[in-house]
Amino acid sequence: MKKIFIVLLLFTFLLLTACNSARVPMHTDQKQMMNMKPLTGEETRSEWTAPDHISANQSVTISILIKDKHNKPIKEFETVSTKKMHLVVVSKDLSYFDHIHPTFKGNGRFEITTKFPASGDYKLIAEMTPVGASDYSIENQWLTVQGSPPLPKPIEPETERSKVIDGTKVTLTFDEKLAAKKNIDMNFTLSDTATNKPIKNLQPYLGTVGHAVAIDKDVNLFMHIHPLYPKGTGPKVVFMTYFPTKGVYKVWGQFNVNGHILTVPFVLNVE
Repeated sequence: MKKIFIVLLLFTFLLLTACNSARVPMHTDQKQMMNMKPLTGEETRSEWTAPDHISANQSVTISILIKDKHNKPIKEFETVSTKKMHLVVVSKDLSYFDHIHPTFKGNGRFEITTKFPASGDYKLIAEMTPVGASDYSIENQWLTVQGSPPLPKPIEPETERSKVIDGTKVTLTFDEKLAAKKNIDMNFTLSDTATNKPIKNLQPYLGTVGHAVAIDKDVNLFMHIHPLYPKGTGPKVVFMTYFPTKGVYKVWGQFNVNGHILTVPFVLNVE
């Protein structure tokens, strides 16, 4: 598989297509991109094992074997955001999203038992950092859940960027016009709908005040974005983003509100 991803200090970008690979790290001093140097070659490969027949709403165990470029299992992985692997699962139409964490079983193998809510195709995107590697590695795999899939839900950009989920109002703003190929601050602001007061006591989620994931509507581009001020407590959580191309993206912000992990999605049009 071809993997192209950009690291912005707090940001991981991945182009998920086929054949060969090229990594492009980008170093930033706050909002100024200082250097851009392409690297070639792969540091990881993966083998995914899952049952041939997967049914909706039934537990399924998935094994992910991470190997080095010499096809040998990797023995050690860094702990990043409190986990050795982050696994994002999305349906093909991006109506379903999950951020879960496989267990490291040793000798390169991770394992997770999970469920899929409906029939259809799902992309699984695994992010990990081998000890001694120059950067993150991301591996991905499509899985099909048997049966007649539901009608796909259209991915339409939203003009309203405030929504209420589980008693929390979340407003999404940007510090400038939302456009491709530049650094932009993406801001989530949270308030309690019952009291109409800003939430200032966000608890850590995976070691930081929040996490965000962005994926384009064709499920080719993947971004895992970390907050600019990880020790903050709200009500505003700032993520520095870089959208590599124009188009429609879906963004999920995740926050720990009183012990409950709130996941809030927005669909954006990047010009």
